[in-house]
Amino acid sequence: MKKKIAGWMLAGLLSGAPAMAAHQADTLDVLFWNLENFFDYRDQGTSESDAEFSGRGLRHWTKKRFLTKCNAVAKTLLWTAGQTGRMPDVVAVAEVENRFVLKQLLRETALRKQPWGIAHYESPDHRGIDVGLLWRTDRWDTVCTRACHVFGPDGAVLPTRDILLVQLQRRAAPAPAVDRWAILVNHHPSKYGGSSSAWRRESAVDRLRELCDSLRAAGWSRIVATGDFNDTADAPLFQRLDALENLALPLAARGQGTIRFNGRWELIDLFFLSNVPAPASSGLASPGSAARMTILHPPFLTERDKTHSGEKPRRTYIGPRYNGGVSDHRPIHLRLCYPSLVLDQVHEVKLDQVHFHVLDQVQQGGVSFCGQGYGIYD
Repeated sequence: MKKKIAGWMLAGLLSGAPAMAAHQADTLDVLFWNLENFFDYRDQGTSESDAEFSGRGLRHWTKKRFLTKCNAVAKTLLWTAGQTGRMPDVVAVAEVENRFVLKQLLRETALRKQPWGIAHYESPDHRGIDVGLLWRTDRWDTVCTRACHVFGPDGAVLPTRDILLVQLQRRAAPAPAVDRWAILVNHHPSKYGGSSSAWRRESAVDRLRELCDSLRAAGWSRIVATGDFNDTADAPLFQRLDALENLALPLAARGQGTIRFNGRWELIDLFFLSNVPAPASSGLASPGSAARMTILHPPFLTERDKTHSGEKPRRTYIGPRYNGGVSDHRPIHLRLCYPSLVLDQVHEVKLDQVHFHVLDQVQQGGVSFCGQGYGIYD
């Protein structure tokens, strides 16, 4: 019976009914989720964490456990589609080890029935974890993907996660309109080390601001920045992103959060949005608002907090003990409703003329496509 229900749900989401197509014409749905140590199950000798998360490692991270996590992630995306009425256009993730993880997520779960693209690059993070992005290739084309280093005050590359830039344009947008967005996926340095580590997150925020300035100079006025910022939504350093709206502030003011620390919720997974006017027919909660951010609460991702009251996210591991969950973070979701741009409003500037400070060396990674009608390309 469960298989029949799941199949019915997936068939409905893929049906492409005219009413749904009309609804999608002026919306963009983005999901972000820190997947907490989503390593593959092979020991490739790339880092201590790589060895730890393997069949013979400390965590006994087997293929079976890996695929269990893959299926839980896919189940969460299907649950989200059931709650919001559609699958996300974009799924941004943090703490994935490599491209293999994302390929297996798309190949070995119900997500294989949909066409998805992958953007992923290896970053200089010492643990070997990166950010990545999946997008629906039946709805969006990629214009460009880049891995953007974070630099310290001395100009040296910080050994942390790159900021991933993916520029998307909607497929078959009706002329003379053009619908395109720049998505920036972040996982900023942690607070390990206390106040002495603050400069690392400041460097990451400054880098994000620089990238947004460069995108606007190139005519990309519609920008979504998302990720795990390892600082609460009301942190003063986010005032540096004065050209972006911090969509998490109202949720944080109501005590909502994505991680549970000492029995209290904290909101460190955030969405920032460039200014986009809302159409009169948007149907969103407040007039003039083009965006709605929500924290997702799939019931199968939580467990009882035995130390404090309430519930907490169910982690994959508690210390070295396998716990069978997915992550210590809750996923976040953004629905955007906006008018189309007219072509003559878009300034065509070649991206290679813009100062991005991206990797000059040949990188491992890039773009590949998975799903019905697509192969895997490296």
